[in-house]
Amino acid sequence: MENKYGFLKMNLTEFESWIHSQRIARTILTIQQHHTWSPNYAHFNGSNHFERQNAMKNHHVRNNGWSDIGQHFTTFPDGTILTGRSLEAIPACIFGANRDSLCIEHLGNFDEDGDQMSSEHRLTIIKMTAILCDKFRLPVNTFSIIYHHWFNLSTGKRNNGTGGNKSCPGTNFFGGNKVEDCMANFLPLVQLEVNSDLSPAPPPAIEKYVAVTASALNVRVAPRGSASKAPDRGAALLGAILRIYDESNGWLKISKSQSHWVYGRYTSDVKRATVNADVLRVRSGPGTGYAIVDNLMKSEEVFISTIEGDWCKLSLEEKWLSKNYLDFS
Repeated sequence: MENKYGFLKMNLTEFESWIHSQRIARTILTIQQHHTWSPNYAHFNGSNHFERQNAMKNHHVRNNGWSDIGQHFTTFPDGTILTGRSLEAIPACIFGANRDSLCIEHLGNFDEDGDQMSSEHRLTIIKMTAILCDKFRLPVNTFSIIYHHWFNLSTGKRNNGTGGNKSCPGTNFFGGNKVEDCMANFLPLVQLEVNSDLSPAPPPAIEKYVAVTASALNVRVAPRGSASKAPDRGAALLGAILRIYDESNGWLKISKSQSHWVYGRYTSDVKRATVNADVLRVRSGPGTGYAIVDNLMKSEEVFISTIEGDWCKLSLEEKWLSKNYLDFS
């Protein structure tokens, strides 16, 4: 592995070992698939991984006004993987669908008549997605693995590419960018690489979930403010959903196997739920008189912070769902 400009470069074998060693506080529900479009294969010379990644970061910060590079990972034509923004940070990649996500940008233009994906790149994309499904115990379906093309650019609503969408990750990405293309051509390849002993069984002994309400919440090695910060993980950030395994004097244990604790005063309880309607409208307030701001599909998972009568509020967002179309875990 090599480090430069704050990015870590790895091959696929190194990535698998590295990601399974990472302790990430926030709950991950979705893995986003993107292509960069530009830069593409013509901009890659086989040795300029760091320069291309740093250029993307500079563009995102200077032109888009973001705090960091938008994605968590970038894959390259030679099968190499580079890290991007902190895994604890929400990505800046799909408007309206960044919560609880990891974002992967695949360097290249995978639209029709664009780049011909290399065999090394193809293998990395498939296996990396499977490794992430194993790590976060995600089922291999079109709610855990999502394409940018499925979300309207202006509203953030999921419309499965029916209007107002980018082509990302490309009209020729594993046979196409439609939901049916993903199901027919990409997901079966990922499923073959998933460790069936690990996925998609949920982690055991979870007492509850909470959302972080502070801008940054330190993780400590014991349930007290004087304890040292955990050396192998960063702070949990605003809006992150944390799994809680134990409680002690107002402190919450966020790891099943490690003594890692956060102060509960800077969190709020949330409940995990699954959409049971074919399409569930998301509104700006608790009632049908409020504007529709998003749509959720059947089997999508959400975190609920408030219940008012028959309406439920999404985590820390001002978005509301009908309670009648949710199944609570």
